[in-house]
Amino acid sequence: MTWTQKETELLTDLQKQEQVCVDKYTRYASQACDPGLKDLFSRFAQNERTHLNSVNQMLSGSVPQMGSGGSAPAFTPTKSTCDAAGQAQDAYLCRDALSTEKHVSSVYDTSVFEFRDQSARDALGHIQSEEQEHGKQIYDYMSANGMY
Repeated sequence: MTWTQKETELLTDLQKQEQVCVDKYTRYASQACDPGLKDLFSRFAQNERTHLNSVNQMLSGSVPQMGSGGSAPAFTPTKSTCDAAGQAQDAYLCRDALSTEKHVSSVYDTSVFEFRDQSARDALGHIQSEEQEHGKQIYDYMSANGMY
């Protein structure tokens, strides 16, 4: 598939955003104090790698098959067992991660409206939905731990 200049620019921006997400979640998984949050960030890092691969596939001219869109694994936020300093660090990581998810989701939202091809719009919408779920899970963790 041949993309318009604008579509290519949007995909290039998404590629950069997804790489930031992969790097950030990988780093945050090692920096988080709470084991539940470490696990959450690790799962997100893997999911963001999948998003990056999908965007790279689109940049190479093909639209990835997104599957049936099965539900995300159940997430039940737990209470942190970290001391005050660890909880403060985790709160910072969560605030930054939530801000990142809001931004990335908005870039996908714009992209969905800008692409001509319906299958590309569907793929981008699918990824956006997963980004929104990341944001919800971060919010749920923050809410359960008095961070929001």
